[in-house]
Amino acid sequence: MSGRFLGLDTSNYTTSAAVFDGTEGVNEGKLLEVASGALGLRQSDALFQHVKALPGLIHKLREQGCFADIRAVAASTRPRPVEGSYMPCFLAGEGQGRAMADVLGVPFYAVSHQQGHLAAAAWSAGHLELLDRPFLAWHLSGGTTELLRVEPEGRNVSIEKLGGTSDISAGQLIDRTGQKLHLDFPAGKALDALAAQSDCADVFKVKRTGLTFSLSGVENQVQKRIEQGVNPADVARFALNTVADIVRRTTEAAKEGQKGLPVLFSGGVASNRILRQYMTGALFAEPRYSTDNAMGVAILAHRLWEGEG
Repeated sequence: MSGRFLGLDTSNYTTSAAVFDGTEGVNEGKLLEVASGALGLRQSDALFQHVKALPGLIHKLREQGCFADIRAVAASTRPRPVEGSYMPCFLAGEGQGRAMADVLGVPFYAVSHQQGHLAAAAWSAGHLELLDRPFLAWHLSGGTTELLRVEPEGRNVSIEKLGGTSDISAGQLIDRTGQKLHLDFPAGKALDALAAQSDCADVFKVKRTGLTFSLSGVENQVQKRIEQGVNPADVARFALNTVADIVRRTTEAAKEGQKGLPVLFSGGVASNRILRQYMTGALFAEPRYSTDNAMGVAILAHRLWEGEG
């Protein structure tokens, strides 16, 4: 065994810490607290909650015997691997990660939240080898709806955005729909469960320009249905059908110009059951590794450390 590798991820709504041994891993996470009826957190509040939560998660990993022979530490330090990508909440994981690496006398690696999502999804789907070849990927979350072309870059990956939304993300649409239906934030799991009670096949045909589309009009359609007294389960199903439909149509268009590339889904929205039904043939992570987690960050720590060996 090549030792163990610690990964930290402090996204906008989840604090997480994970250890990976080259084959298996353990992830501990805590969802941030959001006031009832609210649609999110200010960055200062998210950062404060991360600073409070991380020591407890690290303690849980230590109690499970995960800290023997730590060879490297990594943390997500920004949302995406592009110039200017920044969110203060990632300072919590980066600061504690750098300090732990110094105390342990091991390397520290900075990666992006998006790269971590892709690594966790590939590993959980049983296809970690994807990281060593080009593939297409969706990053679908509360803040991101992006169609990506991913290529190996050393032992990490480089990412080119091909398309996605021009306004609100799929996750924002889901959370806003959930709020209108009086569901707790984040609303993904609850909206998925509510939609399962409906056999509604209605879809709003979102207009696509190239590989780019807008979801703001769907929110208006959701509001219209609620005002008309449509059954909440049917409203939930309509919103999720619409997201799945435009993602499928955009994926099909992308594959015409990217022949033979597999498609991987990552991000919390990728845990949705309706989306998985629409996207036959695509690769999905286990739901627990679709949502924000530090496992992919720990996996990248292992890969980057091996690359220096």
